[in-house]
Amino acid sequence: MADEATCIEAPTRFARYTVADGTGIAIGTMLHLTDPNTAVAHSADADQFAGIAWEEKKASDGIVEITAALNGVWYCTDGGGTCTEGEILCLDGTANEFRPAVAADLLTGTCFGKALEAAGANEVIRVRVGEFI
Repeated sequence: MADEATCIEAPTRFARYTVADGTGIAIGTMLHLTDPNTAVAHSADADQFAGIAWEEKKASDGIVEITAALNGVWYCTDGGGTCTEGEILCLDGTANEFRPAVAADLLTGTCFGKALEAAGANEVIRVRVGEFI
C-alpha cells in the first residue's frame, strides 16, 4: 500500500478493533470501520473513519486485533484536489488519502481531522486527526 500517514505529534487516544487474521495492515494505514467493531484498510470514498493503524498487522500471523490512533498530528496525503488550512477532512476514494469534507460527511463518520496547512493536488500536509473545530 502507499501514502500511509506518518505520525509527527504522538496520539493520546487509542481504540482496539477486530481484524481478519489473513489481513496485512501497515503502520499508518487509515482504517475503515465495519460491523461488528472491525477495522479494515480504508479503500473507498465515504468510508467511516476508525483511526490510523498504530501497529503493523502481518497477514496470517494469528493476531485478530489491532490498535488504532484516534488523534495526534500526522502527515497525510491529499487525494488530488486541494484544501485550505482549517478545513475539515474526510477519507477519499483512494486508500490513505483525504479530501475536503462536505456537510453530508459530518453525518456519516467519514471525517477524521483538520488541515493545518493548505494542500495542492496529491500534496502531503500536516493534519490534526480527531479534531473538527
